Amino acid sequence: MALAFSFFLVLLCFLQLAYRSHAAALTTAIGANERVCFYADADKAGEKIGFYYAVQSGGSFDIDFEVKDPSEKVILDGKRERQGDYVFTANNPGEYSFCFENDMSTLTEKLVDFDIMVESEPRREPSTKPGQISDQTSALEESIFRLNGMLINIKRTQKYFHTRENRGFDIVKATKRCVQPNEVTLTR
Repeated sequence: MALAFSFFLVLLCFLQLAYRSHAAALTTAIGANERVCFYADADKAGEKIGFYYAVQSGGSFDIDFEVKDPSEKVILDGKRERQGDYVFTANNPGEYSFCFENDMSTLTEKLVDFDIMVESEPRREPSTKPGQISDQTSALEESIFRLNGMLINIKRTQKYFHTRENRGFDIVKATKRCVQPNEVTLTR
């Protein structure tokens, strides 16, 4: 049993070493006609930047977004989007901006969950053999990389279901507000 626990701890240490990144998972309220921006730094060209967002409540569950690189060039943008999950390569080091805009709404505040991740993982050269990451990679390292990919997919699936749950609750609350004022109590 102690050997299994030690193996588990070693596996966790390898996961931490194999996948170095910094991320910010946040929830923010964006008022009507408001623009809110967040920033992430890429230390060097070639780093991967992940950007996920989902509108949790408010209006039609849609928001405008825009992602710009350090030279203010638009990399990604969208109008009236409900959610998105993007990964792109930072071609220039510097500060990337991630902006949300709720200008289509005149009254409704939007609640948006989002996650910005800058990956600082050392890149391996792709192998010519299918199924192998590299000749120098041990079976344990290869398993760790596969587990990491599976865990990322699980995390994305959890975010998707969390978003669906929040939207469902918001619809129930809105329906309840519409029905309750129309209730009539009969007394004798």
